[in-house]
Amino acid sequence: MTVQRLWLADFRNHKTLEVSLDPGVTVVVGANGDGKTNLLEGLAWLARGTSFRGASTEAMVRKGADRAVIRAEVVDRDRVVLLEAELVASGRNRIQVNKNRVQRLRDLLGHFRTTVFGPDDLILVKGGPAERRTLIDDLLVDLQPRNQALRADLDRVLRQRNTLLKQARGRSTPKVNDTLDVWDAKLSEVGEALTAARMELLTALGPEANRLLGMLTGGRSGLAMTYVSEWKDDSLAVALRQVRPEDLRRGLSTVGPHRDEIRIEVDDLPARTHASQGEQRSVALALRLAGHQIVVDRTKTDPVVLLDDVFSELDDDRSRALVDLLPATQAILTTASAVPAGVAPGTVLRLSDRTPR
Repeated sequence: MTVQRLWLADFRNHKTLEVSLDPGVTVVVGANGDGKTNLLEGLAWLARGTSFRGASTEAMVRKGADRAVIRAEVVDRDRVVLLEAELVASGRNRIQVNKNRVQRLRDLLGHFRTTVFGPDDLILVKGGPAERRTLIDDLLVDLQPRNQALRADLDRVLRQRNTLLKQARGRSTPKVNDTLDVWDAKLSEVGEALTAARMELLTALGPEANRLLGMLTGGRSGLAMTYVSEWKDDSLAVALRQVRPEDLRRGLSTVGPHRDEIRIEVDDLPARTHASQGEQRSVALALRLAGHQIVVDRTKTDPVVLLDDVFSELDDDRSRALVDLLPATQAILTTASAVPAGVAPGTVLRLSDRTPR
């Protein structure tokens, strides 16, 4: 899977931008503010329909414009696919695949896949449980686009259940309990399905991340990943019944897959609190590399690798190790300075030379 060309219009700071990308390695060079990360963000949006920076649609539309356009030509198994997205600052986005409009986000997914490495990946280790759940859930969507519906269903059911809990104001009336029974049944069904998928993926991700961490650190560190849930030893339906009084009192759902944790340990100690920052960076790289490899193995496609100024955050040893472990697929790398040692770009794009912006 490769991207031949990318067009951006009124996206972030780019008024217009058209680039041809190398099937091997493209290095994008620019000063801070030139829009290097914005280029990667636009491309990655076409893979998942969201910003990898967690930005809103409005934030991605250039100031003064009412919409942004992202367009890319993707080659997958000798077939060219044209992906287009019109991001509307206040309204519904418009997405087309080969000039055919798609009504659902899930119909965009699967045509194009990316693996994004960024300087903020440290949050995968240092951040809260939500960051690690997002990592796993994003990989599930990459593996099987229908998993996006599972995530959307979970979000919808939780919103409805939490709205009901807030409206109840702590009162356990027959009507409230009857309605909660309905939402609890829906939450149990979708929650247990998502949790089962997460745990199955983790059985593959943990050992692969451990193998890659060993290669990144010269065998000095070992990694283990564990799925932690307050309810997984029982059914979610039973757990929801048990916590209903507490949920009514607090006005929110206190158990379920939205509260679960993926615990990461390095040498039998919690990586979040006991690993050095250098070790945490190695763990984050190992997680991204492991996720990429699992997607390759299971989908038989090679996601495009996007590296956003990653090497500036690494010491020389980790930089060399990462270069050695990068997948042999199309890669787009941004840098504000020199091309990292060991990287052999087929194309170098200098954003400061491209106008208008």
